[in-house]
Amino acid sequence: MANLYIGLVHYPIMNKHKDVITTAITNYDIHDIARAAITYDVSKYFVIHNIPAQRQLAATIMEHWKTGFGSTYNPDRKDAFTGVELVNSIAVAVHNIEEIEGVKPIVATTDARTYDNTITYARMREHLENEARPVLVLFGTGYGMTKETMESFDYILEPIYGHGEYNHLSVRSAVSIILDRLRGEAWWNK
Repeated sequence: MANLYIGLVHYPIMNKHKDVITTAITNYDIHDIARAAITYDVSKYFVIHNIPAQRQLAATIMEHWKTGFGSTYNPDRKDAFTGVELVNSIAVAVHNIEEIEGVKPIVATTDARTYDNTITYARMREHLENEARPVLVLFGTGYGMTKETMESFDYILEPIYGHGEYNHLSVRSAVSIILDRLRGEAWWNK
């Protein structure tokens, strides 16, 4: 079975005008994605931010729950942060995985559109269950990662489609849905 890693990317991100920006760290993203990551046995959750002050903000939030008052107020949250790592770039996250695993990970991301290198959830799940090479799934904030950044990845996971026409999930929701598709119980076999 391949190890699964995830990363929340804050730069390079596009805004609604297609300008390249850096998005801000949000408390809910750190908490909720950490909890989903530990639930689905993610090896490490990288919070990827290029601004040191934002990484320090994330570290302060995490320390409150790991060693501060929050660690006794809500011990479950303390456990969720054991697999979270703050890094300054996608390249550092990939390098850290390569150091841990001894091999460069397959890098995939998500988007609301399909591309030539789009892969289905079934195929990625099959890889995770039957192969050894680790996988890093990156999630963009804002209006998604730049096209140039996305073109450097191995795969783009197919879009998440709901029942209606509206298609603009929060990143926290998308992470949870995707982790369930990649690592959740095979409910369809029951």
